[in-house]
Amino acid sequence: MSSTEFTESTGLADSARELADGRTTSTQQVSAALERIEASQSTLNAFRHLRATEALAEAAEADRRLAAGERLPLLGVPVAVKDDTDVAGMPTYFGCRGDLPAATADGEAVRRLRAAGAVIVGKTNSCELGQWPFTEGPAFGATRNPWNTGHTPGGSSGGSAAAVAAGLVPAALGSDGAGSIRIPAAWTHLVGIKPQRGRISVHPHHDAFQGLTVNGPLARTVADAALLLDVVAGPHPGDPHRPPPVAASAAAGRDPGRLRIALAWRPPLTLTGTAPHPDVRRAVTALAEALARLGHQVEEARPRYGLIGLGFVPRATAGIAELAALHPEPALLDPRTRSALRTGTRLGGRVVRAARAREVRQQRRIGALFHTPRVGARFDVLLTPTTAAPPPRIGTFDGLSAWRTDVAITEACPYAWPWNVLGWPGINVPAGFTPDGLPVGAQLLGPSRSEELLISLAAQLEADQRWYEHRPPVPTGS
Repeated sequence: MSSTEFTESTGLADSARELADGRTTSTQQVSAALERIEASQSTLNAFRHLRATEALAEAAEADRRLAAGERLPLLGVPVAVKDDTDVAGMPTYFGCRGDLPAATADGEAVRRLRAAGAVIVGKTNSCELGQWPFTEGPAFGATRNPWNTGHTPGGSSGGSAAAVAAGLVPAALGSDGAGSIRIPAAWTHLVGIKPQRGRISVHPHHDAFQGLTVNGPLARTVADAALLLDVVAGPHPGDPHRPPPVAASAAAGRDPGRLRIALAWRPPLTLTGTAPHPDVRRAVTALAEALARLGHQVEEARPRYGLIGLGFVPRATAGIAELAALHPEPALLDPRTRSALRTGTRLGGRVVRAARAREVRQQRRIGALFHTPRVGARFDVLLTPTTAAPPPRIGTFDGLSAWRTDVAITEACPYAWPWNVLGWPGINVPAGFTPDGLPVGAQLLGPSRSEELLISLAAQLEADQRWYEHRPPVPTGS
């Protein structure tokens, strides 16, 4: 694939405006997206399935609606969703091999996308059951990073991240159970929002991965990510978590005010002795300096993570076990998945209930960073690296045992998962590049229901850093 083989997509909001203004048609946008995907598939391998025939028919219908004067937030705009999300008529493989039945109905997030007029062009690759921060497996091969195809785009929402970073689609949905939106966003130079638990429905799941996993947007800009969040936010009638609504797009246009920002280098206890790679530390330090220059008070701090891993491991493995047990051909699952299945089965029931019962105490302890009784407000936002390392090379994790894989991914990605345990929001923002041109990112993390503040701060930082001006070069395998 060369840079001349296709023209990149415009952003999500710009695509919607061009359609509403009559400067292009949905048929043109969708056809171009499908052509870009096909041209890139042998190199990037971002998609598991396309809906070419259905998407073109829906685009033609969107053009009729636009011509009749109808206006919706994303009417006629092509988008992609991760292959853990039900789209009626398509199997939800979630990175697995085997024959799975087609979903009979859309998941709630997809229903809301359609209600906003979006055209879903296909489903993007994920690693098996979303377990790892790389998107590789025997079911589909390796999804590659548009910035350097010798490296992973991250995972588990690596297909969505690669598709947006390469300009195949203007935005995509991913999911995040331990950093699976924020990590690939960091490694592909994107904005990735992990919203508050319940902000976007995970239906048809009741409480995905024991409350760890949420759905969220990946986009090149804060405004585009906020628009997609506004479109898909909201509960299904049966959802257990129902936070009050937010106005993400409005927040992207507001000044955040002068904030106190805690900069934390030390990750939670993982027994790996992980420290940020020098290139990561340099990039995040520069971002902290930019925040200080913008008028914020930035201080180093240490969140009191405690033994938060005791609340994560049982819930994560139980979630894998619940999904793996539904697979019609378990022998086709990765040996590491079968190991997690056994662990999750052992730790299910009482151990998982105990882990979930710890959440309130964990929220109170870590939340003291933001507000302490009798002391009051301390910090408004926590800034950390999103990952400890730049994106690894394709194949780095091949042939490792379950234990060695867990150790290796914990060494590379120790920062993101605590916020899944807490259920609180976070945003990855691009932090720059290594000397070799590989992207790295930083997290803006907040207390419960703080999406609007985080989005406002991210938008202010984006206006200063202008990270959206950087696009991937012609992909290489170096």
